[in-house]
Amino acid sequence: MYFRRYVKSCTRACLFSIELEKLQLTALYLENDPAECQKQPTFLSSNGLDMESGEILRHMLSGAFAGVVVEAALYPLDTIKTRLQVAKGGVRVSWKSLYRGLGNNLLGVVPASAIFFAVYEPLKYSLLREGDLPKSGAHLLAASSGGLAASLIRVPTEVIKTRMQAGHFIDARSAAWCIVTKEGFLSGLFAGFGSFLLRDLPFDAIEFTSYEYLKLSWKSITKENELKQHEAAVFGAFAGMLTGAVTTPLDVVKARLMTQGGRISRTSTKKERCQSFGTSRYSGISDCFSRVVSEEGWRALFKGVGPRVTWIGVGGGIFFFTLETSRRCLEQICR
Repeated sequence: MYFRRYVKSCTRACLFSIELEKLQLTALYLENDPAECQKQPTFLSSNGLDMESGEILRHMLSGAFAGVVVEAALYPLDTIKTRLQVAKGGVRVSWKSLYRGLGNNLLGVVPASAIFFAVYEPLKYSLLREGDLPKSGAHLLAASSGGLAASLIRVPTEVIKTRMQAGHFIDARSAAWCIVTKEGFLSGLFAGFGSFLLRDLPFDAIEFTSYEYLKLSWKSITKENELKQHEAAVFGAFAGMLTGAVTTPLDVVKARLMTQGGRISRTSTKKERCQSFGTSRYSGISDCFSRVVSEEGWRALFKGVGPRVTWIGVGGGIFFFTLETSRRCLEQICR
């Protein structure tokens, strides 16, 4: 019910932006005639670099929808990958409850994805218009900035998700309560924040820059203005697989830092869970790197690389396919 209301509200907001876009487009077409432009309401700034509010909204809605689709479709692979990464020695990995924590994770995916594109698309647009940076540099900076803004929601969501996937908690509410009361709000819910940025900022930058490069290169070859949906899926999958493989060691460190603590029994009380939880093993990113290598070997930094590359490769294809498709659908609705 709430999801339907959310979709209806977003659709109304998108439709409300139609008239604003028409007015802005009129001003752009008449920009060579100052007298006429003054008669037309416009929402451009003095430097002419602002993106239309309706267009930003479409990017946010498309990104949020694509994030939900790919997260729901590939959550079991992500769970397996996390359990492989946090397992030490010959510990057996559980294949049960692979969807544990999905619902609560989606509550964080929607705003995080929307925030990412609210920053990424306008900044990319502005940087490309200014022309001070090469296209790849503009994409790198825009994606990194979007990832940094989205991390304020991604990190707490990721902390709770990874600990539930690792079997430390059985529900998100008790996980959040225990983490905050035992470790504190910032030190608990933002555990591994540095390693998360170390992994996700390069990840976002490499993936989106690779996708944009492939997209622009293919357009120049085919002389087409837009990618076909299957082309977006192929380029997204390739960009995702490449990025996933390169950033696996960073993901292992992130998972280890975020899941530090003892296992929680299903029959234990909330107080007992918090008492048995939270003995820190790693003091930071460098300590985690060095100890993983010294205690388990270099191969440990690539634990879960198979599921991760598969998950991100397939996920990249689904994500960019859904992103481009939903963006076109919203453009048609808002005309």
